[in-house]
Amino acid sequence: MQKVLVLDFGAQYSRLIARRVRECNVYSEIVPYSITAKELKSFKPTGLILSGGPASVYADSALKCDTEIFRLGIPVLGICYGMQLMALELGGEVAHNGISEYGKTELRSNGGMLFEGLNKHQQVWMSHKDSVQVAPKGFSPTAATKTSPVAAMEHLEKRLFAVQFHPEVVHTPDGKDMLKNFLYNACGCKTSWTFSSVIKDSVAMIKEKIGHGKAICALSGGVDSAVAALLVHEAIGDNLTCVFVDNGLLRKNEGQKVEETFAKHFKINLIHVKGQDRFVNMLKGITDPEKKRILIGNEFIKVFEEEALKKKDVDFLIQGTLYPDVIESGGTADSVVIKTHHNVGGLPEVMKLKLIEPLRLLFKDEVRSVGEELGLPEEIVWRHPFPGPGLAVRIIGEVTKERLDILREADAIVEEEIKNAALYRQIWQAFAILPDIKSVGVMGDERTYDYPIVVRAVTSEDAMTADWARLPHEVLEKISSRIINEVAHVNRVVYDISSKPPSTIEWE
Repeated sequence: MQKVLVLDFGAQYSRLIARRVRECNVYSEIVPYSITAKELKSFKPTGLILSGGPASVYADSALKCDTEIFRLGIPVLGICYGMQLMALELGGEVAHNGISEYGKTELRSNGGMLFEGLNKHQQVWMSHKDSVQVAPKGFSPTAATKTSPVAAMEHLEKRLFAVQFHPEVVHTPDGKDMLKNFLYNACGCKTSWTFSSVIKDSVAMIKEKIGHGKAICALSGGVDSAVAALLVHEAIGDNLTCVFVDNGLLRKNEGQKVEETFAKHFKINLIHVKGQDRFVNMLKGITDPEKKRILIGNEFIKVFEEEALKKKDVDFLIQGTLYPDVIESGGTADSVVIKTHHNVGGLPEVMKLKLIEPLRLLFKDEVRSVGEELGLPEEIVWRHPFPGPGLAVRIIGEVTKERLDILREADAIVEEEIKNAALYRQIWQAFAILPDIKSVGVMGDERTYDYPIVVRAVTSEDAMTADWARLPHEVLEKISSRIINEVAHVNRVVYDISSKPPSTIEWE
């Protein structure tokens, strides 16, 4: 299979570059900037893309790549920092001329493969202080702005290309066409990576790994674990058993919905473990969110191993881990742990079961497309994401049965009113949070001292970034009124209007 590798120099857009390449029906993976030319050759890539990065190429801590990469004969596209690094390593000049470029910028191109078929005047998105002042020998400058004399360059013979701006963001309207020119014309890629091919390749991989063995799948009721389960069922049939653990931290009526969908519609072996008391008691006195995640992750594994022993001859555990989970849990060499996902960094170091994660390199929107291809019902494919540790990380502070009951009812109202307003598909995630504070209120001429509920709703493409949803005031009013009137021990409702970054989508 053809693949294009993205060398990650710590840019906030590295993952977005990979997604844009995939949207062009070319498979892409992200690899660390430190990968050697020899290691790269073993991947047999069709093309390489050097990402942007936060530092100057002249900084003491500047990240550098193996310069032999430029001599492999593989087409390379440098973006922002990647362009500056390419220029510097190949003999060009990079400097800060005292003027930075951030945001929308007018670009003028004068030809070149990347701009083939496009207008000479372009709007692009810049984000840099340094810029290439003189292109390396053999390179032709192919675009400029008022302050960047070399805003793009190419060496056709060596198939090396570079742009100072970010073609991967929507603020560069023709950026995707530029990427297509690189992928199709420079790299010779075919549009062979489709969701049908994802299913075919995943099923083949699962068959190869499991063979005639048996597996259990951690089923949560969301689209990720559902798609993982269907892929594995396609590969090994009745040798798969799905285990749904009701840990008492789930949304309202979750267990009933899961049983109806999977046991009745898909005829997959399903075990429903009722472990509400076990999990809630384990969390008694725990307030640190990372401890919650790790405890819940470890306890999940214990349950799955217990069920595996009952079934006998089960060696594999299937999980619906996604790429954003891996990234946020510090899944690459230079990543910072933002929060541990219970199914990634929250797993115990020693496990009896061998882990298989067929969706580990997919983003949420890609998983949904695979789910549609597999015939999953719309209510599962488009269900809003739900954290693995469940309501435990939407309750700030200690998790108790009383606080779970409060949050569960409030959360159900949020979802119901979002659906009533026909906004559910437009929003990435909408839910309620229960903080560990109380405030004074007045109900029926009496003083109350009860909890507030925080309502959170965001729009996003893949959860890597998100913006707060501009819900109509009448919808917010209905949500607030219903929660205060229908949920005991709540006297205040507030709305979270922060974006990611700097916030995360979930509070813990």
